[in-house]
Amino acid sequence: MLRRLVTLSLVLLVGLAVGQSNPWEAYRGTTIVVNWPATYHFELAASLIPQFTEETGIEVELDSVAYVNMRDRQVVEISKPGRGDLDVVAWVVFTKGEYVANQWITPLAPFLINPRLTSPDYDIDDIVPAFLLAGGKVGGTKGYLEGPGASLYGIPFSPETSILSYRTDIFEEYDLEVPTTYDELLETAQFITDNVPDVYGMTTRGSAGHQVVHAWLLHLSPYGGTVLDDDFNPVVNSPEAIAATYALKTILENSPPGMAAAGAGEQDAAFLQGQSAMYLDRSIVAAEALDPAKSRIAGNVGYALHPVQEKCGSETGGFALGIPSNSQNQEAAWIFIQWLTSKERDLEIAMMGGNPTRTSTHANPELQAMYPWYATVVEQLPCADADWRPLIPEWGAMNAPILGDEISAALTGQKTIEEALDSANERLRELLDRAGYYGW
Repeated sequence: MLRRLVTLSLVLLVGLAVGQSNPWEAYRGTTIVVNWPATYHFELAASLIPQFTEETGIEVELDSVAYVNMRDRQVVEISKPGRGDLDVVAWVVFTKGEYVANQWITPLAPFLINPRLTSPDYDIDDIVPAFLLAGGKVGGTKGYLEGPGASLYGIPFSPETSILSYRTDIFEEYDLEVPTTYDELLETAQFITDNVPDVYGMTTRGSAGHQVVHAWLLHLSPYGGTVLDDDFNPVVNSPEAIAATYALKTILENSPPGMAAAGAGEQDAAFLQGQSAMYLDRSIVAAEALDPAKSRIAGNVGYALHPVQEKCGSETGGFALGIPSNSQNQEAAWIFIQWLTSKERDLEIAMMGGNPTRTSTHANPELQAMYPWYATVVEQLPCADADWRPLIPEWGAMNAPILGDEISAALTGQKTIEEALDSANERLRELLDRAGYYGW
């Protein structure tokens, strides 16, 4: 490792000695097209692109879309034979397996090993391991966990884990203890709904499809459940999964009216606008709570660990950046990804209120002083569950069409929870059988 660092440093020093202040001068004038979601973190990152162009000479054309439409937009381009129109894509972590299986994205090792493309200061070991695994690695145990066969395809960008955000003013006024277990969480939610005027205990997403599955997964891991066992057998009707679903039902009953049809935006707004007292989901809402254009609760929000039940287990989600296999500007694309996920940029975006990727950024004292929830996130990260959902190519067919359908039926009373989860388990088994998981 020391020899590599010395070699890389010499390469950059030689460039400076001959008057080349930009080690990527050869790419000046190149234009890359970047497709990513129109979300808060990426809006912050977009503000830095003029600085990137000034430093590297590489022009960037942004293609920002609603994240629910992002996969469809990307697949049209990255599946094209020959040249595609996108050079960098930001995928939601659960589409990574599909992209790799279809050979639509390129491995990053050739870029990382090239001293003319990768700075010796990049320090990939500083990226939070759970985020790097969820967003960027494929090929280890079960095909998506860590292991000797794992290869890197993407760098996490706007990764997520879950913490509990809560209204400190309400908790102080009613002398409430911050919940540490799900039993306490559900009891506190019910108390607030019953006793605090015009405020509900919690907020959740409940819209059929991906949104309600996300909400369910938030509770499945802490209850000790998982979607698939180590042999890829679905176990979504286990006692743990049933208990997690009852917990979600109770949370929904203690959320503002209409949350059964809500997505992430509506869930966030219910907390930010003061309609609910607790929010158990993405940590990014903590930054949005400080924005007066979005929030009525600034100065009245506290942060705590994701409650436990059978174990601690929080989300590993968000996005990652990678390079389509049919991009004609792959090296310039890597320079962009590297620059945007460097230590300097990661801290800069976090200081603006974005989601950091790196361990050093989360632990930065100045950041923690400015945004106190990062001390909670640092404590939460060891419990970020790499098997929070199975990141296999079939997840898209498992997610909304099966789990989303059945969980929604359970929450709306069309089926009992047990009936819905038994049906989901059977349908998942049939799907994975057709995909070849049990033919060995």
